Amino acid sequence: MSEALEAWTEFNVAMVGATAALAGLLIVAMSVNIGEIMKSATLPPRAAASIAALVLAITAGAFGLVPGQPIVAYGIEVLAAAVLAGVFQVHAIRVVMREDRVSPLDRVLKSIAGVLPIVAFLGGAVLVVAGVVEAGLVAMAVGAVLSIIAALLMAWVVLVEVLR
Repeated sequence: MSEALEAWTEFNVAMVGATAALAGLLIVAMSVNIGEIMKSATLPPRAAASIAALVLAITAGAFGLVPGQPIVAYGIEVLAAAVLAGVFQVHAIRVVMREDRVSPLDRVLKSIAGVLPIVAFLGGAVLVVAGVVEAGLVAMAVGAVLSIIAALLMAWVVLVEVLR
């Protein structure tokens, strides 16, 4: 593990645990109201994108704990995971943007919570690969926290808002 990653060990351990727990919570929340969720055109892709962002945070934290890993390899791993999570987010945005019943502002607001963590991870990974390691690691930490916030918002939607 590089010296830069060594300093982030405790943060990565905490994030792996927290994001894994939240991913489980989100899946359980979805299972409680799965019938109502599946009636919505936008909720399944938004929930999938939210889970993908949490998996991205889990992946980034776990790869950050790999012993002896070069920092550039870590940046590439997170970049690849962020691109994959981004595929889910782009799909969710495309579905939300086709929704007629809500205003354009509501469509943007529904999408932004999922976009922010992905952007933070992408930017952080690019910075790490480019050699701006500390700024990149901070950006990834912001991405992990934003993933948690986005997942909590989605958990609220699938537990409460779906029944309104």
